[in-house]
Amino acid sequence: MDRKQQAILDRMKSLEEAISKGKEYLESGQHADWNGFRPWFYGKFRDGKALPPHRDWVKNVFIPRRERALRKVERKLERVRGAYT
Repeated sequence: MDRKQQAILDRMKSLEEAISKGKEYLESGQHADWNGFRPWFYGKFRDGKALPPHRDWVKNVFIPRRERALRKVERKLERVRGAYT
């Protein structure tokens, strides 16, 4: 397997894990402290602990963005595999 294909597959795996963690957070509240939900620069804190993400943000922003990125990566993988056949 080519390095490009491996990099794309690794990216797909990380996106699928992020989507599953987002869905588990919506269902049961697990992964509330996962660093993938944390803002880059400034987060909200209460009593020295970071607040979990808002469920609407996870449902309407986080998951759709990751799903869109996953579809884009899948198309790239098809192009890369087509170039090597």
